[in-house]
Amino acid sequence: MPYVESAGGKLHYEIFDLVAPWETRRETIIFHHGIGADPGVWTEWLPALMDRYRVVRFDMRGYGRSHIPPADFNWSLDLMCNDILAVADAAGAERAHLVGESIGGTIALCCAIKNPARVATLTISNGAHLGASILRVNEWRRQIDEQGIKAWSDQFMKDRFYEGALEEPKRAWYARRQEEWTRDSILNTLAVLVGTDLRPRLPELRCPVLLMHGDSSPFIPAGILTDLHKCIPGSRLQIFAHARHGLPFSHAKQCARTLREFLDSSA
Repeated sequence: MPYVESAGGKLHYEIFDLVAPWETRRETIIFHHGIGADPGVWTEWLPALMDRYRVVRFDMRGYGRSHIPPADFNWSLDLMCNDILAVADAAGAERAHLVGESIGGTIALCCAIKNPARVATLTISNGAHLGASILRVNEWRRQIDEQGIKAWSDQFMKDRFYEGALEEPKRAWYARRQEEWTRDSILNTLAVLVGTDLRPRLPELRCPVLLMHGDSSPFIPAGILTDLHKCIPGSRLQIFAHARHGLPFSHAKQCARTLREFLDSSA
């Protein structure tokens, strides 16, 4: 299994490359999942993309087969931006299309701002330029410490998906993966977002930007994405109806089609 070293910890990544060998353009998409999620959330996106694009997905730091930091680890947005670049280097992608969901979208946004030469396009799903509140961190900490990870995950599943939005096997798979997250990784990763405001740096963006968002995320109101859209001239915004914070999983095929159209038109 491929790993790359980044800031003292290994990151597990996967490359899917089914692009025909006679195709001269072999562009790469790098997917970044968020807190409580798993790289498998992108699975139903792949068929719409893999005839033209190499796809790379990885376990973000703090989860799965990647580095699980100790409780006192010094997390930062810059650290996680560098994780993306480490994965890109390992995959041989000098310039990549970044796709991030939730905090993965915020990290990808920061990476695109700081490393314009490395980012061809940026797509954010149910993510934002503004961070979480300390109130949410405290709420999650209290729930996890008093009731455990499963209780936290059960509530988060309701925040992610409307009742009946997923077939039971898919819902059960997601819940199992979410419950594998550790307390410290959840809380310390979320804490990175507290006070984050990338608005002043948005004029530095140089790549095409696609924003996708559900109409009912309990964490990021659609108005936040409207503000982000206004702050990025030329960006595209797609709001999906009857979607909560689990948009890239509950509406995977629709999101993938939207991404494919965006990438093809940005070529």
